[in-house]
Amino acid sequence: MDTKDNLLGVIATLFKWKKIIIATCAATAIGAAIVSLVLPVYYKSTTIFYAASPDLAVPASIFGISAEAPDYYGTENDIDRILSIANSGQLVAFMVDSFDLYERYDIDPKSPRGSYYVALEFQSHFDVVKTKYDAIELSIEDEDKETAARMTNAARNFINNMAQEVIKAAQAKTVRTFEENIAQKEADMKMMNDSMQRIRLRYGVYNTKAQSENLSELIATGEAKLNQSRARMASLRNANFRQKDTLTLLQANITGYESQLQQLYTRLDTFNQGMALMDYLVESQLQASEQLAEDKEHYKMSKAGFNSEFPAIFLLEEGQVPVIKERPKRALMVVAATAIAFIFSVLGVLIFDTYRDVNWREIVNGKNA
Repeated sequence: MDTKDNLLGVIATLFKWKKIIIATCAATAIGAAIVSLVLPVYYKSTTIFYAASPDLAVPASIFGISAEAPDYYGTENDIDRILSIANSGQLVAFMVDSFDLYERYDIDPKSPRGSYYVALEFQSHFDVVKTKYDAIELSIEDEDKETAARMTNAARNFINNMAQEVIKAAQAKTVRTFEENIAQKEADMKMMNDSMQRIRLRYGVYNTKAQSENLSELIATGEAKLNQSRARMASLRNANFRQKDTLTLLQANITGYESQLQQLYTRLDTFNQGMALMDYLVESQLQASEQLAEDKEHYKMSKAGFNSEFPAIFLLEEGQVPVIKERPKRALMVVAATAIAFIFSVLGVLIFDTYRDVNWREIVNGKNA
């Protein structure tokens, strides 16, 4: 059997070319070591936190008047919102401005693509992921270990502030809505008051219940006096009473009572015309006043909630100054490069040794013929 077709043949071939293989691996190891020594050292700082529930910003939760216990930790939607902020261009712009990353990454800020390259460089050193425990892990690498920690904590604080601003924007909209509703209701109440004032001047209606009772009592009293005077007059005439002064006085009283009753009837008709309008306006004003008071109470709570501080995240672990470097892993680089060099050198010598007796010129010329 041909030794090239079995394992002994392979071993023999490798042994024959061992110097080449060893030289290649050694050269690669030395080169990888030199390259790894030239590469800059990066340190990574990591902070871990949880997304807080927006329920903590609800006035009912802030003031403890809700019947249900608030959720302290956020849902998947809240985690996604935090991750969206963490991967936004606003965070990149904040970090670039706060830590002068153009100079730190040696990128010309006046370059047409400078903003693109500085963002790309920052993102290559930045990582944010959701852990299997639903926490958010944010990491930043830098050549200076203290700067890495400061950048990590600054990024986390920016995310917290941005998440708060998103919620506060919704709160501000609610506050503005209450302000507009209150202003409209106060304008409506002013119109009602003006209408009630006009009805009072036109119909003389102030207190419908008291005035109605008073008019009814006056009319009843007037009618009783009139009927009494008429009955007395009829009785005196039937008795052929001759004292004209008494009869004249009694007739004057009857005329006076009739005139007084006519005025009361006229006043009652006028009062009845305005009473329905007044009752409607009073009832409407009462309802509007109750609604206005309720809206003002909600407005105060919403305003207090807007002005209060609430967490958008719960910090689990502060970004610490790293003790050991993150990369490069020099030993791993040298071992990996040497292993790859060994594999390719073995394959190379096997292929070369197997086909070195082939006349490639004849094959090439034969194909071209």
